[in-house]
Amino acid sequence: MQNGAMKAWLDSSYLSGANQSWIEQLYEDFLTDPDSVDANWRSMFQQLPGTGVKPDQFHSKTRDYFRRLAKDASRYSSAISDPDTNAKQVKVLQLINAYRFRGHQHANLDPLGLWKQDRVADLDPAYHDLTEADFQESFNVGSFAIGKDTMKLGDLIDALKQTYCGSIGAEYMHITSTEEKRWIQQRIESVAGHATFSADEKKRFLNELTAAEGLERYLGAKFPGAKRFSLEGGDALVPMLKELIRHAGKSGTREVVLGMAHRGRLNVLVNVLGKKPQDLFDEFAGKHKEHLGTGDVKYHMGFSSDIETEGGLVHLALAFNPSHLEIVSPVVIGSVRARLDRLDEPSSNKVLPITIHGDAAVTGQGVVQETLNMSKARGYEVGGTVRIVINNQVGFTTSNPLDARSTPYCTDIGKMVQAPIFHVNADDPEAVAFVTRLALDFRNTFKRDVFIDLFCYRRHGHNEADEPSATQPLMYQKIKKHPTPRKIYADKLESEKVATLEDATEMVNLYRDALDAGECVVKRAASDEHALLYLVAVPQPRVG
Repeated sequence: MQNGAMKAWLDSSYLSGANQSWIEQLYEDFLTDPDSVDANWRSMFQQLPGTGVKPDQFHSKTRDYFRRLAKDASRYSSAISDPDTNAKQVKVLQLINAYRFRGHQHANLDPLGLWKQDRVADLDPAYHDLTEADFQESFNVGSFAIGKDTMKLGDLIDALKQTYCGSIGAEYMHITSTEEKRWIQQRIESVAGHATFSADEKKRFLNELTAAEGLERYLGAKFPGAKRFSLEGGDALVPMLKELIRHAGKSGTREVVLGMAHRGRLNVLVNVLGKKPQDLFDEFAGKHKEHLGTGDVKYHMGFSSDIETEGGLVHLALAFNPSHLEIVSPVVIGSVRARLDRLDEPSSNKVLPITIHGDAAVTGQGVVQETLNMSKARGYEVGGTVRIVINNQVGFTTSNPLDARSTPYCTDIGKMVQAPIFHVNADDPEAVAFVTRLALDFRNTFKRDVFIDLFCYRRHGHNEADEPSATQPLMYQKIKKHPTPRKIYADKLESEKVATLEDATEMVNLYRDALDAGECVVKRAASDEHALLYLVAVPQPRVG
């Protein structure tokens, strides 16, 4: 590196005392694995004198080189060592850390806007003695993975808010592994918490929301008053699961085992696993298929199918579930462990467990804690579970968290195993898709559990025969006026000129026509009518 370039580097305040520990660690990472550091830093380190010599000589020559440069450019080093500048730089780094720790508390998570967010003092620049007069000054951003080394303070604060206070609230700073925290920071900070999706992907999300809403409305009209434990309000679960399966297929997963309670189960059966709508309609009409050997209610039934993905066929198995909401969790984990043992690949990503919880049940039933406690035990681990919470913010008739639990979030139980927790607004399907990919990639990379807290609402009562306005009058006044997730996203895509309202209406009509025909609405491999019987066995060979 030429002296002039090095002086410019020194002038930028990268080498301020506040950054000393961070740069030393970065340099150590470079010595261990040059590809592990950012390309700009790697280029600087590679041009330092001593490259290619022994590590102890390398350290010595590098220190001498920096010392000589500092003497030759005292005006640069003087600026860097200014006490006021250093003090402010430290406070800027503290502000960044505050957003990483507590930004989720100011995130836009509740679709209804009823969640009361207390002021978080350390997210305020004034708490760190930073004033508006500092907003136009440039500071080093440390390890904030925005793709820049320095930013004006005002721009940095905007980026922090976009990253940590948007439709996604990320909780991960409780994790002790620096590698895992850095990995998450790189993934979410590099895109400011907003992934970019193609027009085709956005239309696909809209189509999947249309399916989720369309089935519920169809069942409500065709079988009025019948219990179905509607997904409405949490419609984003359908595109979330479909995105999980698509992304898992690309990652080499060949089997997915799901466990869930009754909320949204019928929707998942039809729109994710590919159960024929006509079979569901027959169950509503009381037509029982004798070969199944059970007379259980339709929202306890299991199912299995083979779904086509870009990465190949993925076998899906939805475990049967009793009325004990969470007892299926250890059943799913046991099934996955058995499948991994059968494959003799205990550390592979070929089998993926997904458990779906309710916000009240995940904190209220001890089997969740018991299952989490065994998640890393050698005889039971399965390489991590993706745990999704349908957080409709009401447990039967209890909606005030102060009456339901002793923790800020229903997902805080995940911290006992240092699982990252991603809270996401269910009215933002793009944020949901981003979090879904992030969660699966984390699980596959680190073989650990991960939680997705899907903040949504329950459009109807606990079941369709209940009238919730008696126990949650204010909430349901808001819900009655709130547009559906499909409508919100259709309007968004029209404003972006991605899809017109006519396109959205056509999706609605096409889906209804498919339901009228009673045929499968999911692209799945051909299978025989007894596929339900195979859900605990090996994936079935394709027929035809």
